[in-house]
Amino acid sequence: MMLLIAVVQDQDVNRLLTALLEKGYRATKLASTGGFLRQGNTTLLIGVQAEQLEEVNAIIKEICRTRKGLVSPMTAVDQTLNTYIPTPVEVEVGGATVFTLKVESFEKM
Repeated sequence: MMLLIAVVQDQDVNRLLTALLEKGYRATKLASTGGFLRQGNTTLLIGVQAEQLEEVNAIIKEICRTRKGLVSPMTAVDQTLNTYIPTPVEVEVGGATVFTLKVESFEKM
């Protein structure tokens, strides 16, 4: 058995969960926040058999595409007055980060 830990942008998570459920896969949904852009994302825990790994990764890849987005990080204007002016910056957002772990044992209680 394998455990996938998928960190997905909030915009993609509902479509991804729907696609996984349609194929018979279940996931545990955890709210999380990205460190770089400080935007909401979701971490999914997905348990699958080794032979299902390729299909689940394909579903994630299809749904969670990268795209361009504007973010407004706060840029300091005057450090002594703590004055900030937001300057929009175009960055690549979306996609998914997926960690795959081998599960040595699994019990459902």
